[in-house]
Amino acid sequence: MKTKLATFFLFFLTGICVMTSAEARDLAEIQKEGILRHLGVPYANFITGDGRGLDVEVMQLFAQEIGVEYQYVETNWKNVINDLVGKQVGPDGDNVKISGDAPVRGDIIANGLTILPWRQKVLNYSAPTFPTQVWLIAGPQSPMRPIVPSGSIDKDIAAVKALLPGKTVLGKNNTCLDPGLYFLKDVNAITSHFEGGLNELAPAIMKGEADTTLLDVPDALVALAKWPGQIKVLGPISDQQHMGVGFRKDSPALQQTFARFYQKIQKDGRYQELVKKYYPEVFDYYPDFFTVK
Repeated sequence: MKTKLATFFLFFLTGICVMTSAEARDLAEIQKEGILRHLGVPYANFITGDGRGLDVEVMQLFAQEIGVEYQYVETNWKNVINDLVGKQVGPDGDNVKISGDAPVRGDIIANGLTILPWRQKVLNYSAPTFPTQVWLIAGPQSPMRPIVPSGSIDKDIAAVKALLPGKTVLGKNNTCLDPGLYFLKDVNAITSHFEGGLNELAPAIMKGEADTTLLDVPDALVALAKWPGQIKVLGPISDQQHMGVGFRKDSPALQQTFARFYQKIQKDGRYQELVKKYYPEVFDYYPDFFTVK
């Protein structure tokens, strides 16, 4: 009898621990526990993987603002939203498909998360924190030439797609670099899912693993600075987009508190200084975005 009771008590405690680790929390619960769990994927200079990065420093400042400790929870592109919302989700065009439950591992996503229609159906975003766009990139050995900008983004995208019939294009599913989002097969491009990380796409093109790859602005800026003359930007595949911080839909207090904090660090210049630290070239491409209005 004692053994059965002990077993039941252990099972009960284990159940509590599982529920506690997996439950979704808003601001009050986060402050009560004293820890903000920052979900992130190592990517470009948002999260460098060595304890640094634009979003790492912003989240550390936010944790200080709400009086809690900061905890980084590393994840991957396939699971990052699952780990926030507690569901297995994925894109279905601009809609979302849900295939089951998942453990909740964090409170907030910040890793250069592009605002996409399907993602907005399962999470809420902050105000835009970073400008972006998806570009088509080729290696130095490619005979493909960058387009001449026309002044019309639609014409420029069409000109870039006209380069792609019969060409291989690397992309990454479940990210803003998913080729299916840009209908590249409609122009007879040969699309391929890249198994490595986003930071490895530029090196893959330099090695000649495909004719082209999709890169968004932050990753392209890092690659251009790291490997000057080794990649070339052929032109845009998407309209201008924005990135933001992701919240569960049942965490309104956390989202509202972050909104006030973000406005504060914009107005006092701390945010712009962090952007200069990690993305100094972005001001040349998007000078108006970081101007406080």
